[in-house]
Amino acid sequence: MPSLLITGADLLGRGAADVLVEDGVITEVGSIRSARGADVLDADGLVALPGLVDLHTHLREPGREDAETIASGAAAAAVGGFTAVLAMANTDPVTDTAEAAERILDLGRTTGLVDVIPVGAVTKSLAGEELAELGLMHRSRARTTVFSDDGRCVHDARVMRRALEYVRAFGGVVSQHAQDPHLAGPQACAHEGELSGRLGLPGWPGVAEESVVARDVMLARHTGSRVHVAHVSTAGTVEVVRWAKAQGIAVTAEVTPHHLVLTTDLLAGYDPTFKVNPPLRPQEDVDALRAALADGTIDAVATDHAPHARQDKEHAFVDAAFGMLGLETALAVVSDVMVGSGLLDWAGVARVMSQAPARIAGLGTHGGALEVGDAAHITLVDPTAELTVDRGASLSLSRNNPWHGRMLRGAVHATVFGGRVTAQKGALA
Repeated sequence: MPSLLITGADLLGRGAADVLVEDGVITEVGSIRSARGADVLDADGLVALPGLVDLHTHLREPGREDAETIASGAAAAAVGGFTAVLAMANTDPVTDTAEAAERILDLGRTTGLVDVIPVGAVTKSLAGEELAELGLMHRSRARTTVFSDDGRCVHDARVMRRALEYVRAFGGVVSQHAQDPHLAGPQACAHEGELSGRLGLPGWPGVAEESVVARDVMLARHTGSRVHVAHVSTAGTVEVVRWAKAQGIAVTAEVTPHHLVLTTDLLAGYDPTFKVNPPLRPQEDVDALRAALADGTIDAVATDHAPHARQDKEHAFVDAAFGMLGLETALAVVSDVMVGSGLLDWAGVARVMSQAPARIAGLGTHGGALEVGDAAHITLVDPTAELTVDRGASLSLSRNNPWHGRMLRGAVHATVFGGRVTAQKGALA
């Protein structure tokens, strides 16, 4: 692999410097006059971040390769500035065995674009009844550390307690899709309120999320284990997480880009592109999520990238599949909304999109500080670029993109994975 010299990049907003990469590792940072035989990447005017890490990605393989494959999802991730993605377990078959986890790991490695880290199911077949092979998955080549039944809630408190107790032995974490099925059943698809009533859409009240999170942080305190709250969507959940952290409970939380911007008002047109689980919420929830991400109550941004084939999404709203694309636009959304408003600086973006996710998932080679000795996973961002999103240009196999036609300020210029440029200016390198 040839050496790579990145010149003039603003490192996490700390100031401009050159970065020399050799054999996949950062070997020098500062003013570098020359590097014999190195490829040169001019980064003048660009911000350098540690490679982005996504805690929450749906890659659909195996089972729904018409919507996404690991290869197509990895390509979308690379273009979006990601160097590691955690692949959720709700595939067909479910990732609930060591063999299934190793298969995802191996398919990811063949792409050479990002590290694809399999998330293991908490329960067999996501049924919520019997624990999956948590220990065997962790001891496998996949070294699975994060477990989730995402798409479904581990609603039985006894099962959740057992899962937390089990993963504590090896430092694992349970990521919870918080949705009490008695308060928000499978048909619930819109924030419960005046608008859902007027539109005739089944309501999904915030308390269905908040009550599960409240239970789970108490279970985490009781077991001494770690719980992670997926896709936080309400101000009430923020309050619970903030309280739990103040008590010293081992809880972390993520928010999606779409919950930082989009509101329930978009459902008025019954466009199934905006059907997502948990649902889009009112502006007051959006404001609370932004503030919580800025102050550290919410640890990370995670895309919940959820590709769907046209035949699953183009239905009446209540019948359409839940989910939105997110890998290629996440950085631009965070740049536009959080950096543009002054709520985060670029060091803050590195924290919520790389360093905190890597720490939560136990990815020791990701989420560095762009210092000598760090693995050369680097995302270069053009903070002044204006990106108009075109769903037709996506490298994903699906087109359920809620940002289509929007202009976002800030865009990924290039992605470096293990010392090799994998994507540049919206295309694979």
